This record gives sequence, structure tokens and C-alpha cells, in this order.
Amino acid sequence: MWDTLQVTHEGTSDVKRCRKHTLIREYELFRMHNGESISNFQKRFTHLINHLIDLGRKFEKEEMNLKVLQCLNRSWQEKVTAIEESKDLTSLTLATLFGKLREHEEKLHIFEENEQQDKKGKGVSLKALKSAKKYTIFLNYFSIILQL
Repeated sequence: MWDTLQVTHEGTSDVKRCRKHTLIREYELFRMHNGESISNFQKRFTHLINHLIDLGRKFEKEEMNLKVLQCLNRSWQEKVTAIEESKDLTSLTLATLFGKLREHEEKLHIFEENEQQDKKGKGVSLKALKSAKKYTIFLNYFSIILQL
């Protein structure tokens, strides 16, 4: 009875092996999507790792940490370099690594918001200057007509 339940829910050894190879290939090709948040990236990565662990694949901390850092977009390169140079990847937990990445992502969002506010402020002042210039040109033109 137990064997039947096990095969029904987990599949035969051939099915397990095939699934494991498929997940390993997915792990090898794993990358961060454009515009993806660190939270979503972490969910996808953790989901994949958990499935592989369930199928008997073992991971060391350093291997997972390196994989995460290698899978990040090019825009993360500065942070990746900083983490690689300042942290011991053999003792750093995956949770701590993702925490550092989320913290950096929050800082980037704050910088982007500040830049957008600065652009909006500059746009208004430029419009005011253009209006003042047109008004000055109009006054000069009007004064020339009055002199005639």
C-alpha cells in the first residue's frame, strides 16, 4: 500500500530522475528578469532550490550565494562586487544576502523618486522662464510699435 501511494504522489524513480534533471537545467539557466523585484526573484529562486532539495540535490551556502549574485541583472553589478569583496560567502546565509539586496533595492527606489521630483521641479521652472521670455519679447515689440 505504501509503495503505491509513494509512486502515485512522487512518481517512479525514472520520473523523479527526469524531474531532477529538468530542475537542474532550470537552475543552470536561472536569471533575474528585467524589471523583477528582489522579492519576486527570491521567491522564484527559493521555490526552485526547495524542489531540488526535495529530490535529493544538496547545496552549500557559498554555492547558493554565488548563484544568486551571478543571476542578478547588470544593474546590480556594483552591489554584487561590494558583497563579494566584503562578505565571506561561505558563512553568509541566503536570508542575509537577500536582506542586503532588498535594502539596496529600497535605496535605489528612494534615489529614483528623488530624481523624478527634481525633474518635475526643473520642468516647472523652465516653463516659467519660457513664459517670462515670451512676455519680455512681447513688451519689447509693443514698445517698438508705440515709438513708431
